[in-house]
Amino acid sequence: MPHSTCPLCEQPDILTHAAHHECLTCGHEWPTAEAPDAAPAERIVKDAYGNVLATGDIVAMIKDLKLKGSSDVLKVGTKSKPIRLVDGDHEIDCKMDGISIALKACFVKKI
Repeated sequence: MPHSTCPLCEQPDILTHAAHHECLTCGHEWPTAEAPDAAPAERIVKDAYGNVLATGDIVAMIKDLKLKGSSDVLKVGTKSKPIRLVDGDHEIDCKMDGISIALKACFVKKI
């Protein structure tokens, strides 16, 4: 058994189910260890029109966005340098008008 104790309460009373383990003492549940050959699912990021984005794509703004902390505004149609996809709530890192910014994919379209 990969977990001999509960990771939450550290008690040895554990039930093993097909997809998870369960602690009899505190009720905490956690997934069983995945197979080492299982690759993590690749994240798919789509623009405002449903086109799949990839690192290196060029995008354009579909809406005017005011940049927080400054008086700058990214206007509709502003094109980016090649983008980089990242994890987090802002999926895109890029440069627009010489400014490095993080954007949500719902405000851009793929060119």
